[in-house]
Amino acid sequence: PQAPFPLSPPRWPVECEVIQEMIEHIEWVPPKPEPFCPPMGPEQPLYTLREEQGTVVYHSRPALLGSCFIRARVGGAPGPLSSPAAPLEGPQDTTLLFESRFESGNLQKAIKVGPYEYVLMLRPDLYTAKHTQWFYFRVQNTRQEPLYRFTIANMAKPKSLYGQGLQPLLYSQRDAQSRGIGWRRGGTNVCYYRGSAGEPPMFRLSWTVRFPHDGDTCFFAACYPYTYSDLQRYLRALVADPARSRYCRVQALCRSLAGNTVYLLTITSPGGTAGKRAVVASARVHPGESGGSWAMKGFLDFLLSTQADARLLRRLFIFKVVPMLNPDGVVVGNSRCSLAGRDPNRAYGMALPGSFPGVWHLRAMVQRVLAERDVVLYCDFHGHSRKNNVFMYGCDAGGNDTGTRLRQRVFPLMLSKNTPDKFSFSSCKFQVQKSKERTGRVSMWHLGVSHSYTLEVAFSGSTLGGRSSHFSVEDLESLGRLLCDTLLDFCDPAPAKLQQCLVEADVLLQQQMGREPGSGDSWSDVSPSEFESSTSGSNSSVSDG
Repeated sequence: PQAPFPLSPPRWPVECEVIQEMIEHIEWVPPKPEPFCPPMGPEQPLYTLREEQGTVVYHSRPALLGSCFIRARVGGAPGPLSSPAAPLEGPQDTTLLFESRFESGNLQKAIKVGPYEYVLMLRPDLYTAKHTQWFYFRVQNTRQEPLYRFTIANMAKPKSLYGQGLQPLLYSQRDAQSRGIGWRRGGTNVCYYRGSAGEPPMFRLSWTVRFPHDGDTCFFAACYPYTYSDLQRYLRALVADPARSRYCRVQALCRSLAGNTVYLLTITSPGGTAGKRAVVASARVHPGESGGSWAMKGFLDFLLSTQADARLLRRLFIFKVVPMLNPDGVVVGNSRCSLAGRDPNRAYGMALPGSFPGVWHLRAMVQRVLAERDVVLYCDFHGHSRKNNVFMYGCDAGGNDTGTRLRQRVFPLMLSKNTPDKFSFSSCKFQVQKSKERTGRVSMWHLGVSHSYTLEVAFSGSTLGGRSSHFSVEDLESLGRLLCDTLLDFCDPAPAKLQQCLVEADVLLQQQMGREPGSGDSWSDVSPSEFESSTSGSNSSVSDG
């Protein structure tokens, strides 16, 4: 039996103010899929926002933020909290009250430029001046009748799914309490366009919305939030469950820079481990990609269930799972970086355990596992802000025989067959670019994990199988279960499924090269860059620095 699970409050940099109120949301699945909104196109709206003539009604900035992280404590900055929101002048004052000083929150400034219109500024990742994408904030003092407009004026990326029908998420506390309704898509007239003409250029996300109630407390977010405390609550329930804790051990892989625990789960059936191969999975190296955590939750839910396929997986494999690689970034509401001020998914293989403890210890753990047994699969769960659907990045550096290169494509092809309304095999990429050599996927592949992938989950939803709708939390969680199904297909001792997918992958690649399927032409000497454009790579291709 495992010891009682300690639920340690998150540790924050001492510059960060944190409100004491615990923010929690109910889980809810909409009764029918939420369709994409009609895109407004990239053109700039006709109206002109005049921030310089507006009134700052909220301004939260970490006190005396230095150039690098120094110290953390539970609760963040000591002493009394400041008041970043402008006080209301009376009951007739319709100014919204903003707040983001809670776990995973991100909003730096709100400027009122009209009776019901606000220009918002996101806080860059701590100890950097960039990576503005994730947002999550609270508004109070709402009115039901007026149409509000919000414009985030400092988005970093030139392209976004907000230009293709993605809507922000809205949560009404009153609807959650009285009607059991949780996060839902909210916002009309959504447009994404270039704003400032400076360098680097900034981009604007604008939307209009009507709130469901007067005097409500509402939240907006870029994706369904999943915080470090959410993960701790999940693990605490897991450890307290006498059945599931028999085949799941929760340990500390390491401590983050701030002293938050990076958890490692080892999942396998009780008894001997001789002859078992390993599977390694990780998520949330990028804190703003919370959809990866929901897919990871679905993966763990299924793997720890009593279903026959889950029991079979536990008998066949040892699973090593790190559900949140970058807890510090998640806690403070970063989009991409850890408290080192750098992207940890560009730090694998660097001899810097003190700067990037999560990824360093994950890589070291995989090296130890490989010394004992074969690792059949590594999968790193991510989110994507510029491409719809779910897809994978794999590793094909060229130079291998045709069979090896085809097998790189089999697992994603199988997953597309198991998930035809969500997973797009045609969106998968396998080229190993030089800029990605220090990512988790490529690093594990170089260590000897022959099937190493990044799973990318769109912030938006699916355009497949007749769908043109946003992903729900249920959709995201189902991806984890379907990944488990695909693992069984991939490792099926009967060769029929594998052979069928090898033949199909060969046909698809021959078609990509403009060759007749069955012509007998070999493509083992064809470079991966000839199969796919190098410009449509991962979510980090833009503004990586």
